[in-house]
Amino acid sequence: MLGKAGRNTLRFFRQGYRIGSIDEINETYEVNMMSKEQDQLTPDAFIAANESKVNKRWYPRFHIAPRVGWCNDPNGFAYAGGQYHFFYQYYPYEPKWGPMHWAHATSKDLVHWQRQPVALFPDHPYDADGCFSGSGIEKDGKLYLLYTGHVDLLKKPGQPDRIETQAIAVSTDGIHFEKSAKNPVMTLPEGVSTGEDHHFRDPKVWQHDGRYYAVVGAQTADEMGQVLVFESENLEDWKFKHVMAKAHGNQGFMWECPNFAEFDGHEALILSPQGVKPEGRRYLNLQQSVSMLGKMDYESGIFYHDAFHILDHGFDFYAPQVTQTPDGRCVMIGWLAMWESAMPEQADGWSCQMTVPRELHYRKDRLVTPPAKELAELRKAAHVVPETVLTDETSFDDWSFETGEICADFDLTEAEGLAIHFTAGFDDTVSFMVEKASGIVTLSRKSAATGRREERYAQLPAGENHLSLRVYEDRSSLEFFLNDGDIVMSTRFYPKTEERVVVLEPQEGTVRMTDGVFYELDDIFA
Repeated sequence: MLGKAGRNTLRFFRQGYRIGSIDEINETYEVNMMSKEQDQLTPDAFIAANESKVNKRWYPRFHIAPRVGWCNDPNGFAYAGGQYHFFYQYYPYEPKWGPMHWAHATSKDLVHWQRQPVALFPDHPYDADGCFSGSGIEKDGKLYLLYTGHVDLLKKPGQPDRIETQAIAVSTDGIHFEKSAKNPVMTLPEGVSTGEDHHFRDPKVWQHDGRYYAVVGAQTADEMGQVLVFESENLEDWKFKHVMAKAHGNQGFMWECPNFAEFDGHEALILSPQGVKPEGRRYLNLQQSVSMLGKMDYESGIFYHDAFHILDHGFDFYAPQVTQTPDGRCVMIGWLAMWESAMPEQADGWSCQMTVPRELHYRKDRLVTPPAKELAELRKAAHVVPETVLTDETSFDDWSFETGEICADFDLTEAEGLAIHFTAGFDDTVSFMVEKASGIVTLSRKSAATGRREERYAQLPAGENHLSLRVYEDRSSLEFFLNDGDIVMSTRFYPKTEERVVVLEPQEGTVRMTDGVFYELDDIFA
């Protein structure tokens, strides 16, 4: 499929710039691929040969993570052929970002998973430098993957440093994928302004009234984020519809990983804007993940929406992707990492992991994201604490595990707040604190990069007396769900010891824990 397909591919590119000789590009591509074939094992062979070398001290038990090497954005999250398919950006050969592949896992129940062969890897001129993020959908018993083909260019004044187009791969068995001879199936539309660097990636596909739609992240000529929407009757022939939404003010220079989400009779555009500047205690991460509630006008292709709402107020959450369950719920999984994070697990031969699946619901006039109900299927032994009155720091030995789920309800009527500390050794502590009068929620940790304390913040209504908390702890991560997903905060955590202590600390008064249980959880790849 090289030859003619490769030549036709590169003639799609626009804006008056020249990339150089088509023959030269194809020749370079073929030489590079031959070199890779000589120097490297196939992705799956490399994984099999190196998985046993991975240090498992921080490796999760109930989160999806790479067997070896690097991972980032969730991809292709879809229900097809009676099971869930989950893919993610993957580089098997080193625990750092490289030419992107697609790793693949499948599940019947959303919580017990089976690893599958690597689904996509760079092997064509249009995706020579990476199979970037995309999505999946079932059609006529086949699983279609729509993804970004990425090509790096030498940066020249007035020209982009990349070429990004959208490509498709199809599977009849849900495991092995063949890239379409029509690739690329989407290119940057004529007449749509774009920034100099040609950002155009991360397609998310869905079906509405018998037609297929896809949103793609992009950038305007004045370097503001935007989302484009395309439509198709067959998933291979796509027409540009309209600019679906664009940034205003402090909303970022590029809108990555857009998702159109439907839940509880409502619609939202979920995306990861790059370049949003901090505003007080908001937007403190390098990059963000947000939702905008609104309504899609399919005739015009415009999404009418409200303002940004942060999806996860913690340190580590990016590029979430959604899918629909057979019973009509919308669920989401994100990358439990952040680009500026230290990632000390790289020294152990692997890097980064995903979040637990979260549901999307409309409550209190906004989007909330509680843990997916299926996670209860992972519960094994339960360590129940009877109703307890807390007047001082109290540790719970029965909750001191490396992995598990805490479910607890608190009455703060007679206190000014509550702090929960997850401690390992002398100096490794993650603290989750609620200040009742102000409603400020603070997540605090020691930076794995600098060793200094750092904080992230969220906001409850002032004067809230009752708190319902679920915490998922998994060796090197903590995910906090407050009041059934009203507030979610996630973080990585790299303790130097396996010893863990959970400490509850009332703030200026007495806290009553009306319910408290710690569940040991099953291994999702057992």
